[in-house]
Amino acid sequence: MTSAPPTSVDLWPIGNCQVSALIDRAGRFVWACVPRVDGDPLFSALVGGERPDGGYWSIGIEHSVSVEQHYIRNTPILVSRHTDDAGNVLEVVDFCPRFVRLGRTYRPVAFARIVRPIAGSPRVIVQLRTTCGWGGTCREQIGGSNHLRITLDAMQMRLTTTAPIGMVQEERAFRLERPLHFFLGPDESFSGDLAESVEAMLTQTIAEWQEWTRGLAIPLEWQDVVIRSAITLKLCQHEETGAIVAALTTSIPEHAGSERNWDYRYCWVRDAYYTVQALNRLGALDVLEGYLGYLRNIVDDAAGGHIQPLYGVLGEATLTERFAPALGGYRGMGPVRVGNAAYEQHQYDAYGQIVLCSVHAFFDQRLLRPNTIEDFHRLEQVGERAWTHYDKPDAGLWELRTRQSVHTYSVAMCWAACDRLANAAEALAMPDRRDLWQGRADHIRSVIEDKAWRPDTNRMSATFSGDDLDASLIQLLDLRFFEPTDPRFLGTLEAVERGLRRGSFMLRYDTEDDFGLPETAFNVCTFWLIEALHFTGRHADARALFDEMLTRRTAAGLLSEDIDPTSGELWGNYPQTYSLVGMINCAALLSKPWSSIR
Repeated sequence: MTSAPPTSVDLWPIGNCQVSALIDRAGRFVWACVPRVDGDPLFSALVGGERPDGGYWSIGIEHSVSVEQHYIRNTPILVSRHTDDAGNVLEVVDFCPRFVRLGRTYRPVAFARIVRPIAGSPRVIVQLRTTCGWGGTCREQIGGSNHLRITLDAMQMRLTTTAPIGMVQEERAFRLERPLHFFLGPDESFSGDLAESVEAMLTQTIAEWQEWTRGLAIPLEWQDVVIRSAITLKLCQHEETGAIVAALTTSIPEHAGSERNWDYRYCWVRDAYYTVQALNRLGALDVLEGYLGYLRNIVDDAAGGHIQPLYGVLGEATLTERFAPALGGYRGMGPVRVGNAAYEQHQYDAYGQIVLCSVHAFFDQRLLRPNTIEDFHRLEQVGERAWTHYDKPDAGLWELRTRQSVHTYSVAMCWAACDRLANAAEALAMPDRRDLWQGRADHIRSVIEDKAWRPDTNRMSATFSGDDLDASLIQLLDLRFFEPTDPRFLGTLEAVERGLRRGSFMLRYDTEDDFGLPETAFNVCTFWLIEALHFTGRHADARALFDEMLTRRTAAGLLSEDIDPTSGELWGNYPQTYSLVGMINCAALLSKPWSSIR
């Protein structure tokens, strides 16, 4: 197998909903943050620039000629098989432990690796080259006969191993004659037999993930696509709080040299809404319930006031944006950003997404904690914000940094907040509140129909002030603002497809923004187009476009945020929850029903 470039987004995620790592096609850890997804990168080679000497953890074979990789079925546990020029073979199994013990989920800040000889007499070489303080040098020291300490600002880590620790520290190749076990976790003495314990963790972690996957309600077709996407979306949830991050990385640019390098390791209310919507279609209620708990805390802390577009995984409101100058950036394309200034923006669609996520819990009797009247009154505070701000300029869902407009998508989400609150009031037998919210929804609808419709061009405009094209207009169908047969939607779809489609891919917009003209397509917009094609009767076109998008996945079966319409190269942060949601939704929509095989 030909290896991808060492800094390509052709990466394999592993994780346990506390920490995660990205492993490249050579089997190296090139990205992993501790003590959680938004922490300091212990391995940072992915955005380390041209420095080949640091920020990764490699366990490979001397004189390697090929690396073949696959996940253990229905898990995020990676197996990398390394072959040398003489035909000797070794195998590396990489995972983050996650299973239930003593009535609690065990998900330590830890990474486990098992190395096994498979054929011949392979010689293994281990390179543990950590970084600390965003690209700085870690202090490492041998702490004993079988462990190595690594001191970070946030915590102290310990590598405990059955490999000869001196050979590991000196990066010397040696004959692999028996399985070796590595456990990189908190600086604590490892109780019990390391090999037996790590093997038991592997067995329990496999069982935990396969049992979770077993509970998914998947479509008949494209099952592998849906399962891999669902598992990876689960990895993007910080299970302790229920927060869902937009991606596991920071600062992979949207296209070469663009400086559109953003930190996505936080919880966007919008992205998380789409994620739980998709996973709920598969019956993954644990993700929904966890996120609803996170949202309740966000709403409580807002106390009826401004809801930010994004928060930290612990609900932090301040996410100050800064540069990490010690890291040269993905393929040397800096800057590397830590934090995201979008938390200071006003994006009024967030009010709708909070309500749309939360209202589900008034209807679903499977939930351990259905919503109550008290929850409804809390959500009404969010609805009040939607009602008072729906026609105010904001930064929009694409987070423009230097200008604001009244964005049709944001207004439509405020309409949806009022509309769905009316539904919740109906379910709670509160006719007065139902009538209030339905009246407000009807008013906002009339404003959108008046201010955003452009009869001269037969389409909706993305803003109230111009005649703008924006792929988010397609979402008026998913929101149930328009029926698929509405001439206004059909005209809008035709205009958006004609203006923004580039071959098989959709741009967000094609006008200049803060950084000039966009050069790459936004993958989720293509999935939005696929859904719209299906609902408007173009079934063959939808299916063909979906099949085309699936050929663009990485070897791990995943997608990043963006794609070059000409070369097909993936760009942007990875794995991107938006893109995974798109694959799940379209597979469920386009698949033949299970009844077709009965």
